[in-house]
Amino acid sequence: MNRALVVVFDGEEKAYEGRKALRQLDAEGSVLVFAAVVVARAVDGSVGVMKEDGGPLGTVLGTSLGALIGLLGGPAGAAVGAVAGMSVGLIGDLEASRIGTDFVEDVGAALKPGKAALIADVDEEWTERVDDRMEALGGTLYRRSLSDVRDTANDEDDAAIKAELAQLRADHAQAVAGHKAKLRDRLNQLDARLQVRLQRAKERREAARREAQEKVALLKTRAAQARARVT
Repeated sequence: MNRALVVVFDGEEKAYEGRKALRQLDAEGSVLVFAAVVVARAVDGSVGVMKEDGGPLGTVLGTSLGALIGLLGGPAGAAVGAVAGMSVGLIGDLEASRIGTDFVEDVGAALKPGKAALIADVDEEWTERVDDRMEALGGTLYRRSLSDVRDTANDEDDAAIKAELAQLRADHAQAVAGHKAKLRDRLNQLDARLQVRLQRAKERREAARREAQEKVALLKTRAAQARARVT
């Protein structure tokens, strides 16, 4: 199952150890790691990527993990380490992160100033091996499946806007002159809002498609490497 994995540690050193352990588990075949980064929260509340190691997904800042990092830092307080070189505050989009607000709130509450976290995009069937290794290092684990739940919610919101637009058009057709102008303004506002939402949905789909393609490429590469070792 494809999941966002977050492990909160007391400091950066332990978080780096956690990332190393996760990579070892990946090499052993206990978990498939698509991308993993270490982040830390500063005293001002900002969240920074201390040393990026995006792995086969390249930079994680444009992916679901990047959106999660931005959400943890907040729209104004997010900052990134020198290696990443760009602000993640602009990427802090709950819709792009494909996870719920409760998960962000739980992780955000645990990631206090001075603490660090390993954030990874993984595929795992069993959680025991990862849990044992991370807990041995003093980490607290949080998981959430990367699903299409947010897309479903957005589809419902879009449908509601479309229904309201249809009703307003019907009202506008029968309204008296003085009321038509007010209805027209409301129609224009709703239509503009809907167009923005549709564009954002298109961008989310394209980003998800790119992520999926990169993950498939990784799996093919690993399969080829496994065959080469056998022969």
